[in-house]
Amino acid sequence: MADLPTHTIVFEILTRLPAKDVGRSKSVCKQWYALLSTQDFVKIHCSRSVVSSNQRVLLIDDLTCSVRPIISNNNDYGPSSTITFPFHHQNNDVSILSHLNGLLCVCLNHTYELLLWNPTTTAFKRLSTPDSHGFYINNLDAIGLYVDADDDYKVLHIKRRSGVLGVYVYSREVDSWRNIPFTTRQEYLSPHFNWSAGTFCGGTLYFTVCECWIGGTNVVICFDVNSEQFKEISFPPVPSNGMVQGVLVNVKNVLHMFASTGMFEMTIDLWTLQGDYWIKVLSCPPIPPDIIVIVVRYNTLCDKW
Repeated sequence: MADLPTHTIVFEILTRLPAKDVGRSKSVCKQWYALLSTQDFVKIHCSRSVVSSNQRVLLIDDLTCSVRPIISNNNDYGPSSTITFPFHHQNNDVSILSHLNGLLCVCLNHTYELLLWNPTTTAFKRLSTPDSHGFYINNLDAIGLYVDADDDYKVLHIKRRSGVLGVYVYSREVDSWRNIPFTTRQEYLSPHFNWSAGTFCGGTLYFTVCECWIGGTNVVICFDVNSEQFKEISFPPVPSNGMVQGVLVNVKNVLHMFASTGMFEMTIDLWTLQGDYWIKVLSCPPIPPDIIVIVVRYNTLCDKW
């Protein structure tokens, strides 16, 4: 081991270790700490972790948090391990709003505070400030976690307060919030529209924006994370004779959507985005009303769903 170059040890060996072991390796020396903290290492480690044998599910239940491995060959879970919350919280208090490369953006429901939290290392950062930045209200706000071209992890926070809009970006590198303009239709800021959480894919954050009644307007709002410009693209051409919902999924850095519509029967189609247009991948048989189906956001770099 002593004869191997440090770069080989770090990028060819340590990138294949579990995250907890990587954390322990940071204490070996200052050089390792610096190399293991770079965005290049994080990207390689994440790409090698996203294989079927390394998939985990994070479960938050009342006062506890646990992680369970996913057994891919029979779609079951392995034994759970408990994670201790590193911050003060109350019963049923922590809501996950967005995630990226193992980093979570969560909200404490009793204080409305936003936090960045790494469950593996237990490190966390409160995003709230005395001037009222970093506070989240469910059903009014939208959150998206992303990384820009400079490898700076950022949070986009769209706030709707009594007809007043605020769009803010938090930078982890400079540890501050700043306001940016919202350059698409103001009507989407009405509480009659439901905004999804942002899904990061290919340098863009995507949000579904759906009106709250049958036959209402449904669009996808795109935020270019480098130019910080918004634009609107069409929703997949689904029937408008029922309630419409879209769940966005990043698969191998290609955006997909599970689009559901219906009232007495629910239909679900899978679409993929090519350019600014949606191409249907598959259709599911109609689902009767006595069966409740919840499509869960799933982010993978693997070839299989």
